[in-house]
Amino acid sequence: MARGDRRRRGAPADGPRTAERAARGGPVRRDGRGGRARGAAGGAALALVVLSLALGLSGRWLLAWYRSRRAVMLHSAPPALPPDSSSPTVAPDLFWGTYRPHVYFGMKTRSPQPLLTGLMWAQQGTTPGTPKLRHTCEQGDGVGPYGWEFHDGVSFGRQHIQDGALRLTTEFVKRPGGQHGGDWSWRVTVEPQASGTSALPLVSLFFYVVTDGKEVLVPEVGAKGQLKFISGHTSELGDFRFTLLAPTSPGDTTPKYGSYNVFWSSNPGLPLLTEMVKSRLNNWFQHRPPGASPERYLGLPGSLKWDDRGPSGQGQGQGQFLIQQVTLKVPCSVELVFESGSARTGGSQALEQLAGSLLTHALESHAEAFRERFEKTFRLKEKGLSPEEQALGQGALSGLLGGIGYFYGQGLVLPDMEVEGSEQKVDPVLFPSVPLFTAVPSRSFFPRGFLWDEGFHQLVIQRAFPRLRAWFSWLHHSQAGPVPLSYRWRGRDPALPTLLNPKTLPSGLDDYPRASHPSASERHLDLRCWVALGSRVLMRLAEQLGEAEAAAELGPLAASLGAEESLDELHWAPELGVFADFGNHTKAVQLKPRPPQGLMRVVGRPHPHLQYVDALGYVSLFPFLLRLLDPNSPRLGPMLDVLADRRQLWSPFGLRSLAASSPFYSQRNSEHDPPYWRGAVWLNVNYLALGALHYYGHLEGPHQARAARLHGELRANLVGNVRRQYQATGFLWEQYSDQDGRGMGCRPFQGWTSLVLLAMAEDY
Repeated sequence: MARGDRRRRGAPADGPRTAERAARGGPVRRDGRGGRARGAAGGAALALVVLSLALGLSGRWLLAWYRSRRAVMLHSAPPALPPDSSSPTVAPDLFWGTYRPHVYFGMKTRSPQPLLTGLMWAQQGTTPGTPKLRHTCEQGDGVGPYGWEFHDGVSFGRQHIQDGALRLTTEFVKRPGGQHGGDWSWRVTVEPQASGTSALPLVSLFFYVVTDGKEVLVPEVGAKGQLKFISGHTSELGDFRFTLLAPTSPGDTTPKYGSYNVFWSSNPGLPLLTEMVKSRLNNWFQHRPPGASPERYLGLPGSLKWDDRGPSGQGQGQGQFLIQQVTLKVPCSVELVFESGSARTGGSQALEQLAGSLLTHALESHAEAFRERFEKTFRLKEKGLSPEEQALGQGALSGLLGGIGYFYGQGLVLPDMEVEGSEQKVDPVLFPSVPLFTAVPSRSFFPRGFLWDEGFHQLVIQRAFPRLRAWFSWLHHSQAGPVPLSYRWRGRDPALPTLLNPKTLPSGLDDYPRASHPSASERHLDLRCWVALGSRVLMRLAEQLGEAEAAAELGPLAASLGAEESLDELHWAPELGVFADFGNHTKAVQLKPRPPQGLMRVVGRPHPHLQYVDALGYVSLFPFLLRLLDPNSPRLGPMLDVLADRRQLWSPFGLRSLAASSPFYSQRNSEHDPPYWRGAVWLNVNYLALGALHYYGHLEGPHQARAARLHGELRANLVGNVRRQYQATGFLWEQYSDQDGRGMGCRPFQGWTSLVLLAMAEDY
């Protein structure tokens, strides 16, 4: 309904005019039945006026309320996965895992109320006061490099962590059996970073177990604060037992002397675990190995008496927290064993503990199996890649798999942002509690799921089709542009005086330059290309799945969006020689100091007007990146020209996100917002470019040879730089400098930067 139609309904024409005539003393008939009828009609008209006014005033609120409820309404289609799909009876091999990517090392169950385990450590005596306690992956804690050397995503992993003078290796392996996910074991090895160190560090390792509900853990404490074992029972795990074995020297069974402290309490909440332990490290103890001088260390003070309900009978229903501190000299190795009770029923009671030489054998056999499967899948050695490049590929894949997390809870959802045809602020609403099993982009900076990244992590299949179709329909309709077959990202930042160019966060290309003055007249090239690709993919899925109705509906849309004539008409900018966004724009914007406010946007001349946006970069390439152009298209040549131009997008380290000639290149978006998508090299878009070059390099056409040559050159530049930075820093990075190739942004960034593996394997 048009806005004018709604106004007319809210204020009927006859009512006000009749009242106005009466006020002026005009003739009013009052005779007989007609008067009574007219009186009744007048009353009805008055009621209609009042109702209309009420509806007019509340209409926006009702519409906003409806849209907020619709945003959190569960889809009516059957679940893509059954409700118990993560239970130990359905998927026992995946029930336990390293599903806590934000901690350096920890495991949990795939459950709404999980049992959690984790590791903390601290080097004693290095600084006055409390030693630096390591637990969660942080950008600025000085730890690193760190990351998974091997991780198969299911049952095995090996990680290396450098922390100052210490080098830690954390390993785990699982053993199937029983009905509750089987057994698993850890090995944590700590060695000095430099060989031949005379003064060996004293380190404290903290192993903890946390419950998140009413489950009961029962510790058996031996002499001098050493936990013999922890037994427990939950509805999902049945009976189980944790055993922390006596420490040894790495590589053999020589015992190492350890000092022990134990602490338990009710669960304070996972975000508070680190601070709780820090606050309890306030008592001095003596580490007294036989035949050596004693050393002081800070340790946990012990706890109140434990009873059947937990520590001092408190915290029932909150969960429980138990932590064992082991303090010893490096080098050292400590093993933690989890044993499932159901794996020992039915004649399996004598199952040997997965520890010592048996654990060593299991770890090595899994490592060899990983190497063999990796080469069989990606064939990097067969393709002639160097051992360093093979190690990079293994680390990229392992980091991605080791970054998978399990989350459960409510999410904040923004309802449709367009109400009554105008942008307005809307409040987020809570989505019902749901599980999320996903790979995170960065363990230290983005330890949560990202839809933008997830498309680069995995593919989806048949049972997800109804939801894919619903999601696509929402995108197609809610982001429709001002003219047919055009699209506009909703939710752009307003034109604030502190922003050089209002951000477009929904696009994922946050500060990439768009029209300088956001308006409803904008047409966004990348969004149109995403919708075109989505319609094409969904149509093919519908055909493969036998969804005739969906295929018939999607076919015409896919054909219309795939027509280059329409793309040209809406987005080809003849004056620029490239595809571009369209909107209310001027290049005459700058950030200038305006004390005391700081940097403020200044708009000069020419004033903004509707035009194509001159911002050559990743967005300009989208018709090429998503392979929407015919191999014989007259636009393909110009796309390759700007891609290969060293003054524009080409760099020795990959394609720049924004041309070096752009006035926005490497410019801050505000005083506190450094450039992000304004020149840096990003792996995800470069991977799309490699795929497109490979695609056009294998199709007959006038640009086939050139596309193939550019593919080889870009692949060498991109992979070579990522490999060099990985060798120099030990990390994959969020982005890379187009000037010198150095890693930038957050690290480790295993998300889409792990696409370097597929680039090496030429798997597009």
